[in-house]
Amino acid sequence: MTWRYQFTLLFFIGLFLVISIRLFYWQGFKAGELSALGESQYGQNIKINPTRGEIRTSDGFSLASNKISYLVFANPKEVKEKEKTIQLLSSLLQEDSASISASLALNRYWVVLKPRVDPEVKKHVEKYNLPGIGFDDLSVRFYPEASIGAKLLGFVGKDDKGSDKGYLGLEGYYDRQLRGKEGIATQVHDALGRPILAKLNKSSGEVNGRSLNLYVDRVLQFALEQELKEGIEKYGAQGGMAAIMDPKTGGILAMASFPSFDPRSYYEYSDQDFKNGFITDTYEPGSTFKPLVMAAAINEGLVKPDTHCTICSGPVEIGGYEIKTWNDTYQANLTMTEVIQHSDNTGMVFVAQKLGLDRMISYIKKYGIGDLTGIDLQGEVSSDLRSRDSWYPIDLATSGFGQGISVTPIELLSAFSTLANKGVRMEPHVVASIETPSGEVIAIPPKKINQPISEKTAKIMTEILVNAVDKGEAKFAKPKGYRIAGKTGTAQIPVAGHYDPNLTIASFIGYAPADNPKFVMLVIVDRPTKAIYGAETAAPIFFQIAKKAFAHFNVAPTESED
Repeated sequence: MTWRYQFTLLFFIGLFLVISIRLFYWQGFKAGELSALGESQYGQNIKINPTRGEIRTSDGFSLASNKISYLVFANPKEVKEKEKTIQLLSSLLQEDSASISASLALNRYWVVLKPRVDPEVKKHVEKYNLPGIGFDDLSVRFYPEASIGAKLLGFVGKDDKGSDKGYLGLEGYYDRQLRGKEGIATQVHDALGRPILAKLNKSSGEVNGRSLNLYVDRVLQFALEQELKEGIEKYGAQGGMAAIMDPKTGGILAMASFPSFDPRSYYEYSDQDFKNGFITDTYEPGSTFKPLVMAAAINEGLVKPDTHCTICSGPVEIGGYEIKTWNDTYQANLTMTEVIQHSDNTGMVFVAQKLGLDRMISYIKKYGIGDLTGIDLQGEVSSDLRSRDSWYPIDLATSGFGQGISVTPIELLSAFSTLANKGVRMEPHVVASIETPSGEVIAIPPKKINQPISEKTAKIMTEILVNAVDKGEAKFAKPKGYRIAGKTGTAQIPVAGHYDPNLTIASFIGYAPADNPKFVMLVIVDRPTKAIYGAETAAPIFFQIAKKAFAHFNVAPTESED
């Protein structure tokens, strides 16, 4: 009996070991798989989209927020009187009846009938208490001010997986901050496998998006868009763009580019409509570039405000090319102050030759021309700066008056701001701070890029530019009583190897009040037809916006209005 007892004991011990090992295998190595299988029998994982962060102006007003919308779904197996339901839903949802019929014919427990409907539509559908029809809450992007700031904001569309994604502008640049992190929840099913849509377990890992607090001033943004749009229409232009920046911080106070679009219905527009020309378009700046070249020469001690031009008595010939003034009028012995006042091309050739090629290229780079400015908007490009070996004497001469060199508007505004900020160039920035869902505010400090010119040079150039506004071609439009430093620009557009005299990009750039600038602004009018010069088109727009800015900032006149 002993051997039988031993055999039985060993058998049960072995059986116990096999069962234990098998249990360890299922509970250890296969635990995750079995858990997933079990969950699949009573529910399935679904993504929980977080709430996208808001985009707010400097006064806390929301330019981009969210509103509740509803997804309409159906359980085809519970729908009664299908034909009547199809016709009713087709009318209420404004959907094709064939599409709804096809969805309700599917052998499923849950189908989408329409992804986004307004609360009013939901109320109308609920009145009929239709069996098998239900709703899910959705958060959709909402732009309370419609197209105001559209080129700054960008828009929210869909990625290749059907999820919300920001494109262009702030929505694109800060998409990862704004969109937050998706969560996962389990959709509970009943014994027959039908989803119980009211039964969701607690979301895991969901983090709502962060909000953006901008430097953008809502009053200035509205004024800039209104005056720019009216000016484009008044002067028969193809388009236009403008931006206002605080030179002390680099904060963008307003920016617009026309034609524009409505981010609420972005899908109705072409790709060309989305482009923010202020950060994507390159052009020859013309006379608005002259103050930068003059500042470089003054900074190097090569000229002074009262230095006389020795080649301004007539056209200047360089390498077989003849350089003339914009109005073919010449004045011998102009001072440097007068060269800027009269926007004299021959005088700027004089300055460029004094500066020389190496110093010219060096200052162009110091001003940031040819590099990205670092502005926090998706889509910025930089202009191309050719290598030193490809410069010829004529190129040095023409660059002195902003021809033969390309910039983006944001590059020019950033460079020009050094004259308004004691020679210091700040990185342009739209967002002042980021706010977490818990309310923590993370400030983005202003960033100094470099100092291309000295504070003394900046003060000298300010006086030269104030004189240009007071005595130049655009003096008729200047608000009386204010010291404004600025310069007009009329750049011809190169076409088929030559410059078309009738196609221009008219512009005005300046800052005010000149002694303690609240803003620096650039206005560009693209191919105006009623008048082609910057003094007659861009300058009046600039001054109209400036008047509203003075009132907004409570800046009182400091000079006699006589």
